[in-house]
Amino acid sequence: MQYSLIFLTGFLLGLFFINLLKKFSLRHNLLVAKGIPLIGGIGISLAFSLVSLSRLLSYGALSKEIIGLVLSSSMMLIFGIIDDWHELSVRTKFLMQIIATGLLIFFGIRTHIVYIGNLFNIIITFIWILGISNAFNHLDVIDGVASGVAIIVSFAFFIISILNKDISAAILSLTLAAAVCSFFLHNFPPAKIYLGNAGSHFLGFVLAAVALIISYAPLERKIALLSPLLILGFPIIDTTFLVLMRIMKKSLPFKKTNDHLALKYLALSHSKKKTLFVMLILCLFYCLCGIAVSQASNIGGIGIIALAFFVSLLVTAKMSKVMVNND
Repeated sequence: MQYSLIFLTGFLLGLFFINLLKKFSLRHNLLVAKGIPLIGGIGISLAFSLVSLSRLLSYGALSKEIIGLVLSSSMMLIFGIIDDWHELSVRTKFLMQIIATGLLIFFGIRTHIVYIGNLFNIIITFIWILGISNAFNHLDVIDGVASGVAIIVSFAFFIISILNKDISAAILSLTLAAAVCSFFLHNFPPAKIYLGNAGSHFLGFVLAAVALIISYAPLERKIALLSPLLILGFPIIDTTFLVLMRIMKKSLPFKKTNDHLALKYLALSHSKKKTLFVMLILCLFYCLCGIAVSQASNIGGIGIIALAFFVSLLVTAKMSKVMVNND
């Protein structure tokens, strides 16, 4: 399969849509914040949807689940555009995200954990999709972090898909990586285009869904089922850290503060580019751990998970001591 052609097509189409939307946004002053267009997510979505659907169709791998993923992720994107246009209440945002996730589940994308039944699998799927979607939204606090993490995570899922000979997941992952790469060129500090709430939620939604589509391991290596948690470990750790810091300060978990790992590191007088580099290295570490766990024995996988947990404790313990301007 010509994966290089798939990547090139997604990248070039992403560049085309993003540049076209940028000109349109600035000309008509639509979805612009502080002079910077919030159209990154729209461009990524268009390139991802067109290339992935056309390629999967040509290889005879277009399924009901894939169509459902494109439709539900597009719905999540539209909800995000509305939020970028006029900020919605937390309750309304969650309601819209629940609707998009419900549509995804309706098309058959959900967890399939044995022995817990359909109801609990559906509940876990809601928690997973909503959690990762909002985690990526939280990552989008410094130029390049959310998009850079999405690129690394997409490539990690692509590698696992190739190892497991999962064509559909491989095309989805690679196409998303290509589309986000075209955006990253504009989002590298100093950013000329932003993802917006639409883009960050869209990325998290798609990656969370792709994680559920991939088959990770045979029954004798159950530890491999934890690999998506590691691959998405950086946004999970960042959000968990953010929520815990807010609770420790007796603040509501949904109340905005500057307790993100990236902003904490930036407060140590590092530049935005260095902060971005360090955050992406952390993300790469978790992704490599996830790939390794997908191929390791149960005992080996436990060791890798223990290493990732130890690194997480070290990083969060150090960052918790850093004061930011909302302290």
